Amino acid sequence: MNIIEGGLDDPRVVALLAEHIEAARAHTSCDSAHVLDVGQLKSSDIRFWTAWEGDQVVGTGALKRLDAFHGEIKSMHTHRSHRRKGVAATILNHILAAGKQMGLTRISLETGSWPYFDAARELYKQHGFEECPPFGAYRTDPNSVFMTITFGNR
Repeated sequence: MNIIEGGLDDPRVVALLAEHIEAARAHTSCDSAHVLDVGQLKSSDIRFWTAWEGDQVVGTGALKRLDAFHGEIKSMHTHRSHRRKGVAATILNHILAAGKQMGLTRISLETGSWPYFDAARELYKQHGFEECPPFGAYRTDPNSVFMTITFGNR
């Protein structure tokens, strides 16, 4: 599996992100889906990666800088044919390493509270994330679970 930065103009990546958006919106309440579209992912404060097996995109993930020391994981998604094969863990490890290289000491995320998101929450816990209060512009929402990991010294 190769992890490559970028790819937001590749139709295969756009199609996988469309699946991600559709699934996120289908498995949570409409006001609680905080998924970003391709245009939003092109923001200068976001780094975006794709995971590839040959010429097939099998996963995505992004890191949004919130401030000098805090980032947020966005758009973590694995193609349905590659789930439970280590794709998400590989992307997550890549994002965490990139965050450390950027000088971040805290990385947070928002994910859903519904059963569809159980595997994602378990993955984050296995990598050291813990539940936390809402951060940034987020507010308390029964449909959302907020998680964070802290590393390094500030």
